[in-house]
Amino acid sequence: MSSRFFRAISDSESDSSDEEELLSDEEQVQSKWGTKKQDDSDDSDDSDDDDDSDENDSEDEPQQARKPMSRFMRDASSDSESEEEVRKVIKSAKDKRLDEFEGVVHAIENAQRIDDWASISKEFDGMLRLCDRQRTLNEAIPTSFIKCLSSLEEFLSASLANKEATKKMKAPNAKAMNGMKSKLKKVTKENEAALAQFKEDPEGYETKVQAAQQTPAVPSVLTKKKESAAPVVVPVAEEVNEEEFQTIGKDGKASLSSDALFKGLTAVLEARGRKSTDRGEQIATLSKLYSSAQTPYQRIRVLLTLVAARFDYSTSANAYMPVDMWKQAREELNVLLQVLFENPSYLVLEQTDDYDDEVERKPNENGEGAFVHVRGSVVSFIDRLDDEFTKSLQQIDPHATEYVERLCDEKQLYQTIVRGQSYFETVLAQDLPPKVASMVDEPLRRCVMRRLEHIYSKQDVIILALETANHEAQPNLPASTITPTLDQVRERPDGPMQLVHALCVFLYQGTEESGERQRTRAILCHVYHHALHADYHVARDRFLMSHLQESVHLADADTQILYNRVLVQLGVCAFRVGLIRECHTALQEIFTTGRVKELLAQGVSKGSAYNTVSAEQEKLDRQRQLPFHMHINLELLECVYLVASMLLEVPNMAYAGADPELRKKIISRPFRRMLDYTDRLVFSGPPENTRDHIMQASRALQNGDWKACTALVESIKIWKLLADKDTVLQRLSRHIQEEGLRTYLFNFASHYDSLSLVHLAETFELPENTVRSIVSRMIWNDELAASLDPTEAMLLFRRMELHRVQQLSLALADRAHAMLEQNEWLLDSKTDDSRSHHSGHGDGKGGDARDGRRKGGRGRPRVQLQAPALGQKV
Repeated sequence: MSSRFFRAISDSESDSSDEEELLSDEEQVQSKWGTKKQDDSDDSDDSDDDDDSDENDSEDEPQQARKPMSRFMRDASSDSESEEEVRKVIKSAKDKRLDEFEGVVHAIENAQRIDDWASISKEFDGMLRLCDRQRTLNEAIPTSFIKCLSSLEEFLSASLANKEATKKMKAPNAKAMNGMKSKLKKVTKENEAALAQFKEDPEGYETKVQAAQQTPAVPSVLTKKKESAAPVVVPVAEEVNEEEFQTIGKDGKASLSSDALFKGLTAVLEARGRKSTDRGEQIATLSKLYSSAQTPYQRIRVLLTLVAARFDYSTSANAYMPVDMWKQAREELNVLLQVLFENPSYLVLEQTDDYDDEVERKPNENGEGAFVHVRGSVVSFIDRLDDEFTKSLQQIDPHATEYVERLCDEKQLYQTIVRGQSYFETVLAQDLPPKVASMVDEPLRRCVMRRLEHIYSKQDVIILALETANHEAQPNLPASTITPTLDQVRERPDGPMQLVHALCVFLYQGTEESGERQRTRAILCHVYHHALHADYHVARDRFLMSHLQESVHLADADTQILYNRVLVQLGVCAFRVGLIRECHTALQEIFTTGRVKELLAQGVSKGSAYNTVSAEQEKLDRQRQLPFHMHINLELLECVYLVASMLLEVPNMAYAGADPELRKKIISRPFRRMLDYTDRLVFSGPPENTRDHIMQASRALQNGDWKACTALVESIKIWKLLADKDTVLQRLSRHIQEEGLRTYLFNFASHYDSLSLVHLAETFELPENTVRSIVSRMIWNDELAASLDPTEAMLLFRRMELHRVQQLSLALADRAHAMLEQNEWLLDSKTDDSRSHHSGHGDGKGGDARDGRRKGGRGRPRVQLQAPALGQKV
């Protein structure tokens, strides 16, 4: 019994293990060969099991009782698996997309039953996205889309007709219904033809669409992209032959009909500015549309849209346009100008009468006149091209090679500006109506202003290089009536200045109020250019005649920045020609504020503890910054200002001496503060920067050592930035000698009874006539109490001025007198208090000490200090 028991167990274990191995093998086969062979393996297993069961029935009876259970379990599992496999439906991705589309349509129908417009709007947006996906995958949009549009249109009309239900509708639902009204109107208009076909034969519409889908057709890339703005149902066979087929020209390029091209442009313009618009795809679509354009009107329309799309690529106010995109926009703008040059009967104007955008227009046809007015703005493209170039220079590191490479594009930009100016001059030369001529005159002035702003701050060599490159790149441009020719600019030594003069004079001639800003900026540019060429008196007279200093505070920020730059350049120009006082006057207003960088747009204001700068203000300041190559060197400006202040302030300090009233007269406060700080230093080493050189030169000049002062000033390295460095330093040395003579006479005249002019001339290495002139001027201005002896060339002092000890004595006497007056006032106040306290006592005959003092009686007498006579020893 036991042996049979254990043998039965072992047999069952072996059988079960064999079954597990068999199942594992079957699973491996299924995983390897797929689900198709799984049924075959199951059938073979069943037949094998039947044979095995017959054999086992004859061989072993105990196994006969156990076998049906294993077979039963195996059959049950196989039956369940086969049932699951029958329930599994394998669909392609295309069928799944169609099911998803049908699900959205079903959801919209359910929302219609409960009047839920919010859900309808949400699902409708999802359906439009699914339509976009179908077009992207080049698949037909299901006919259920048109059926849904027709149903929604009828449902919306019924809902709007029921006024009472609309009034009772909740605000979110009513808002969603109004939104659906606009969306449905747009989509219905785009699919107007398909909806009309559906309404004619709702039952047979699907059959027609399926027949059209089976008709072979050549897909059009341009047609597909131009319709990407709205979902379009695949048209029927008649429409496929008209719209989707293209005509291939002799050059091998596909050509579109004018209607299809204009519809593509309309689709691009409608999608412009939307958040989900792919700008790169728009540019590619417009490029292909331009290759298909045939007539000048089509090319002009496509180019106007294409250039605008290029500028839309960068929407951020801080980030600049990519350089490659900028160059492509410039090339396309040049192509547009060339097309307009070749077709002068087409005029691009900012203000035109309304016209149909989807109809071909030609001169003297279909009601058009001799000139076809196209809505657009060429000068706005030029302005934007220039602004993007400036923005890129503002944000590129000026010390990197990328900045220099980018700066080289200014030559190409200048050529485009000159081409635009030439085009507008050509248009004005035609016989235009006065209204049209006035609309063309304004863009011409804007072009001239842009050209002037590119050359007014440049040297003659750079201007000549720009003009030469422009003539070589565009030799066939018509001769300008505004500016001189290239030969005239080359032949005359002042040719570049005459070019700037011609541009400015043209802008001066404008009489419109809108051109006031252009005239103001033209005057400032003209003055700057004269000052750059050291023509100080012409620049000063033109600047003063403009009276801009009275109204510049009302101008915009950019014009105020230009005004400050002109003022600073005038100061540098005066310094270069040797007019020290005029130089200081021009620079004083800028340097007194302490915000030189901010006023010249060469840096951002940092603010202070009491005046914080907002983020918006800082952002605006950064947008106004000038490119690095247009900066005026601030170290040179400071050097010029401090040297001019030294030559004026040091003689003034020597003249004031110890007189408190004269010491209050300060010419340059920033210079005084720096000099006081230098005097308080315990140890002063050799000069290291510009300020140190000038401060030590000032101390040497105070002592009359003009040679040391000259050496220190000439050793400043920043002078190398001046083109006429040697001439400027020579004039500066002469001024230092003259001011050193004046300072010497102010400081040491009290120690002389007479002084020889020859000795002064030898000491300061000045001509005797110059010394005589300086001394005579000082005597005439009452700065020196002396007289000249013409026979012996002697300077005789009248000893009218006090020497140092006398001045200090008088100052001490004044302070003692002030102290006495203060003590008297304190004593009077105490006496008044005591008398008011004891007013009720005594007979009042005790006498008042204050009255006695006033009458000169028993009170303490006043001490009177008088200054000694002039010339008297103390």
